[in-house]
Amino acid sequence: MSCSCGVEGKTAGCNNNGGCATGSCNKLNTFDWLSNMDIPSQDRFDIVEVRFKNGRKDFYRNTNKLDVVTGEAVIVDVQGGHHMGFISLQGELVRLQMKKKGVKDDDQIRQIYRKASTKDLEQYEEAKKREMPALYRTRNIILEQKLAMKLTDIEFQSDNTKATFFYSADERVDFRELIKILASEFKIRVEMRQISLRQEAGRLGGIGSCGRELCCSTWLTEFKSVSTSAARYQNLSLNPSKLSGQCGRLKCCLNYELDTYMEALEDIPEVTKLKTKKGDAKLEKTDIFRKLMWFSFAEENTWYPIATDRVKEIIALNKKGELPETLTEDVFELEVKDTAINRDLERMDEKFRKKANRNKRKPKPRNNKNRGGQNPNNKSTNQQPKAKQQGQGQGGQKQRPNQNNGGSKPQNSNQNGNKKPKNKRFKRKKKTNDQ
Repeated sequence: MSCSCGVEGKTAGCNNNGGCATGSCNKLNTFDWLSNMDIPSQDRFDIVEVRFKNGRKDFYRNTNKLDVVTGEAVIVDVQGGHHMGFISLQGELVRLQMKKKGVKDDDQIRQIYRKASTKDLEQYEEAKKREMPALYRTRNIILEQKLAMKLTDIEFQSDNTKATFFYSADERVDFRELIKILASEFKIRVEMRQISLRQEAGRLGGIGSCGRELCCSTWLTEFKSVSTSAARYQNLSLNPSKLSGQCGRLKCCLNYELDTYMEALEDIPEVTKLKTKKGDAKLEKTDIFRKLMWFSFAEENTWYPIATDRVKEIIALNKKGELPETLTEDVFELEVKDTAINRDLERMDEKFRKKANRNKRKPKPRNNKNRGGQNPNNKSTNQQPKAKQQGQGQGGQKQRPNQNNGGSKPQNSNQNGNKKPKNKRFKRKKKTNDQ
């Protein structure tokens, strides 16, 4: 892209082929989309837009019907002299720009004298060479005077009769003594013009955090107020270092997509927490364009994405005094719709059930351990004790003991000499004598 302020085929400005923002060669350009349309010359709008240093623009009337083109240098009428500028826009688009900025088409609009000659270009270059030394000297004078102001830029007229000093300050500054010093120092008329911090960044230029040239130095001419609510609506972190631009104020680009966010926020319910039987769910994050809201419980670290329609349903239930089971379901479904998963378990249970029924049908083996005091491990105890057999009379009647025998104790040993084992089921009887 070539420089738009070239004269007679020669690239002017900063000699960087129109790719910089410090030489005013490509700052605040306007695309004339009506340039290829044939408009009758008698109906042509006679006011043109002229650009000066650092993108400053003004409207001038082409009373002499000069045949000028965009980017051509012209000499215009200014207060107390003349100045050189460059045509930035002409035709019907100028009428629209004047209507947009509220400029009236009356006698207050100054006129264009002529096209710039070679001598005018030389005077303009000499005036530009005086700007940087004057800027450094003026800053030293401001420090000596101890004024709370910041000098940003100086613009000399091409006739070297007047200089405009652009400064920024937080409070009102009394610079009457400063004007006297500057007038005697540079032998010119001095005009002090205060600008805002955004205008200061636009005149100086620079690269933003997005990697592109600053909007205020390339195309933005109207500065709207920016508040922190614009960052809140867009779910941006309220970090001043990230939200501030090079001017120290909030970035102008925060307003670019604000209307789109405001339209999307109409479908997002305003809620901080939802009540469920599992507990209170707290809002953690909102995706405005996907219409998703993330909630988390107090005892968990998991975030659950819930659609905005479902959030509205839970809010309606909470207003009625009802609590859903979870964030996604109102009531748990106990009926299992698909039982194919449990078929293997059912077959295994049926197999073990049949085996248990077969075991019940088989007879259990006898256990003679406790019958008659017998012990299968001891063969000597398999015989009945004789004392018990001898203690019974004929007919199965018990015999009383013989008193003549002196009450001797019955014999408690068997034939092998082993003692009779004790059995809890039988009580010990006294031996009777039938004599």
